[in-house]
Order: sequence, then C-alpha cells, then structure tokens
Amino acid sequence: MDEAAVRAAIKTDFALGEDAIVVGSNTVERTKVLTIKAPDVLPEGGISEVSYVFGYASSKLIQVGISWSPQIDPAVDAQRLYANGDVLVAYFAAAGYVPETVRSGIVLNDGILLFRGEDSEKHATVLLLQGSYDKVGDSQPVLTPLSLALLYAEDSTNPDIFQLKPGQF
Repeated sequence: MDEAAVRAAIKTDFALGEDAIVVGSNTVERTKVLTIKAPDVLPEGGISEVSYVFGYASSKLIQVGISWSPQIDPAVDAQRLYANGDVLVAYFAAAGYVPETVRSGIVLNDGILLFRGEDSEKHATVLLLQGSYDKVGDSQPVLTPLSLALLYAEDSTNPDIFQLKPGQF
C-alpha cells in the first residue's frame, strides 16, 4: 500500500480524520512513519498507538506496529499488558505460521519475546512484552511490564530501509 491507501484505511478502519495522523520519520532508516492512537484495536485491550512505516526506496508500507502502555492509555496496567499478550499469543499460535520460524517465551534483558513467526511468504510477526525485572527475596526475577509491542514486517530479512553498502563510505 502507498501512503494514500494507508490514510484511506485509517479513515475507514478507525473513523479518524487527517488531523489524527501524526507524520514522522526514522532518521536512521530514512523511512516515513504515520502514527495514530486508536481504541480497542484489540477488543477491550485499551487505547493503542498504531504506526505505519513506509520503505526508504519504495515509499510503500513495509511495517505496522501496535503498542500498548500506560503512557498511551493510563488505564492500561501491568495486568492488561499481560492479558493482551496472552490473547495475542493464543491467536498467533493458531494462525498457521511456518512451524520452524515460531519462537515464544524467550526471556530477554528487557522483557519477553512472547511470539515470533513468519508466514509462508516470509512476513514476520513479533510480539514483545517489555519492562524491567524485579527480584523479591530469593525468588526468580519477575517482569514488571511497561509496554506490549506488536510488529508486522513485510520482509524482516531484507527491509526497505537506508543502509550503507560496503565501500559506499
């Protein structure tokens, strides 16, 4: 999709006007980003921030990101972040991703990779619960989640972003 098609989809899908769209850029990747805030992208999940990323060379949609956090919606607390993550993991587990590409429950320094998978066309889905670990007594550290991020990428192995090529610099 090009930018005009995404803007039309935002209007249709979320009943939002042009004034609700924030235009930005990723200066490192040299991509354009349209961002909106939308309620209940995930039913009863709270307000989320939806970002549409357009490729460096193609200017076509290459990634969609959805984030939930208390900074976006103060009603979204740790319990809601965990619940949203659980709902999405169950959904993706049944969605038919190529089994060899599926990873879940991987502990990271700043959170948990709840799900990563690719479909047969190599489109990638990544779901991250991000936060900080707190240790209480002798118990295992427990994640206090600060955000939940869902990313859909058209091509995770060859993204349409600015990259210096060998010998170019």
